[in-house]
Amino acid sequence: MSNSSDLHVDRVLRAASGVVPSSDTPDSLIHRSWHRCYHQHGLDPADCFDPCVESASRVRTSRERMEEYLQVARSGMEQLFKHVVDLGYVLLLTDAEGITIDYIGNDTWARDAQRFGLYLGANWQEHIAGTNGIGTCIQEQTALTCHSADHFYANNTGLSCSTTPLFHPDGRLMGVLDVSAQAQSDARESQHLALHLTRLYGRMIEDATFMRHFRDRWILRLATNWALVDVTGDMLLAFDADGVLLGASAAARQWLRALPPRRGADAVVGRHLMDLFDCTMDDIWRLARAPDAMERSLLSLVDQRSYFSSVIVPRVRAVGDGPLREAAEPAASVPVGAALRRLAGEDRKMRALQHQAQRLANRRINILIQGETGSGKEVFARALHESSERRHKPFVAVNCAAIPESLIESELFGYTAGTFTGARSRGMKGLIVQAHGGTLFLDEIGDMPLHLQTRLLRVLSEHEVLPLGAEQPVRVELTVVAASHRDLRQAIAAGTFREDLYYRLCGATLLLPSLRERQDLDYLIHLILEEEGREAGVPAAISDEAMALLRRCPWPGNIRQLRNALRYGLALCDEAGILTEHLPPEIGAGMPHAAPTLQAPPAAPMADRPAPPPAMAAARPPEAERLQALLHAHRWNITAVAAKTGQCRTTIYRQMKRFGIVSPVDAGNTPH
Repeated sequence: MSNSSDLHVDRVLRAASGVVPSSDTPDSLIHRSWHRCYHQHGLDPADCFDPCVESASRVRTSRERMEEYLQVARSGMEQLFKHVVDLGYVLLLTDAEGITIDYIGNDTWARDAQRFGLYLGANWQEHIAGTNGIGTCIQEQTALTCHSADHFYANNTGLSCSTTPLFHPDGRLMGVLDVSAQAQSDARESQHLALHLTRLYGRMIEDATFMRHFRDRWILRLATNWALVDVTGDMLLAFDADGVLLGASAAARQWLRALPPRRGADAVVGRHLMDLFDCTMDDIWRLARAPDAMERSLLSLVDQRSYFSSVIVPRVRAVGDGPLREAAEPAASVPVGAALRRLAGEDRKMRALQHQAQRLANRRINILIQGETGSGKEVFARALHESSERRHKPFVAVNCAAIPESLIESELFGYTAGTFTGARSRGMKGLIVQAHGGTLFLDEIGDMPLHLQTRLLRVLSEHEVLPLGAEQPVRVELTVVAASHRDLRQAIAAGTFREDLYYRLCGATLLLPSLRERQDLDYLIHLILEEEGREAGVPAAISDEAMALLRRCPWPGNIRQLRNALRYGLALCDEAGILTEHLPPEIGAGMPHAAPTLQAPPAAPMADRPAPPPAMAAARPPEAERLQALLHAHRWNITAVAAKTGQCRTTIYRQMKRFGIVSPVDAGNTPH
């Protein structure tokens, strides 16, 4: 061994035997690697490094698995090679395991490059090749230069390598881009330009992969230079039509991890854009409609930094209501909690919804559940809570339509002693405070009065509750899950629901399918029979004929109607289980043993109906007409209408007041 080799080995061993440096200077990165190679991998710097080459089938398998990544990376490598070809460099691309899967060479020193192991199939993992640009880059997950004597093995000191890690849009390491040459100078600083170019093109490859991966999603591009915002971005964020984050570029992930704990945890997916920017979703959608960068906004982030921004529209969008609808894509597979998993069989829509809900369960993000009456919104909300890390904290459910309007404020926000006549002597803790640390479920949020919407908005924005009669607010930390069967956007247009509250509530929107849309009716029937039969202490069997009858029902009342029908059947059946004659009359109409179908009384003649107020007669919404028809069909029996629609009597009265519907009794008439 030559004197220079002896000196190198001695230097490596002295550094490896010392204290492991914790800083991230170039020297400390190299010294940490030497320490790992000697103590963890059991390597000897005096040994002669012999390149380890994987089989052709192993390389082919890796290339096939990473085909899309390779296509993008190869284009970037070809562009980079044009800048360094005259300087004697070769380019390598590896997978996440350090195996070279692509190579662009330099004919002037091709033989020497092969001697050093710079060719396809070479394995540059640190535990095999010692300290080197690729293996150490994989270990440290950062761009670096491994120049000459930085290498662990003495016979690799003739190399100079600059590398950068390449990350997938989901944060996984894809591989490493490497620019290598024969070492010409003793100074690592001589490779500064090579390292800069490697980082630059590595970033371009990452961003191009990100754009391709999320080509069917909305992408927010952020740049410090307005003239370049349409060309390149400092950060990229992919999101869906509800503003929920689906992915972030490596630079954006680094920024998100640096946010204070209240705003940003380690995870990225599931966070809402409005938690990251001091703006509204309307500002984001205006960016998508802007014709050029000159008109695009300077968005302010929560850490007071500002970026020029542009929004890239999805390449494929579903036909829908407005610019916020994009092509639907199933959520990526995640472990779903038992409570959520139990809610559905093999229905594709519900499976996708379960995965989406699970990904949101532990995020500090408010959720809006929408679906028809009886579709199981509260059950889904409770399952989401039980599948979250908050499961041991309170789940407080509030039906905004069932609480009398005069009591909603005191029930939600609480009050101090002596606030009003009839109040409890010690005051009362409001439902919002009771949900501290857990989940507050606001059912039928569309029925909340406007003045209380304003107070709720303050709670969501400030995380504080001011009880009635109190002078000091109470701090609360909670996740709000709201639900409504109404289209809240229509309510916003009608002036009955605050737009700013809507965007606070719908950090993510989950749309429950109706029962008639689902493909797992049999699963739900047996699930409900098991639950109800266990509670009633009766057999949970059902005949094939009864099952066939249930399959043919359109289920306008959704799961609530199905559960009521099965409860009815269990109450009437014997040990043989539910037969067709045990099902409710409306389910068994037309069957041999079915009870007679109950016919609703004829509706009152149009002449007997009280005329609506002039303001309502001009433009009455369809739901008002449906409600009036139901009231006439049930002879103005509010209880019967409430049972038919699955709502409470208070909601029916409130709807009648809203639409100006007056019963014949109140109008001074007697129904026929």
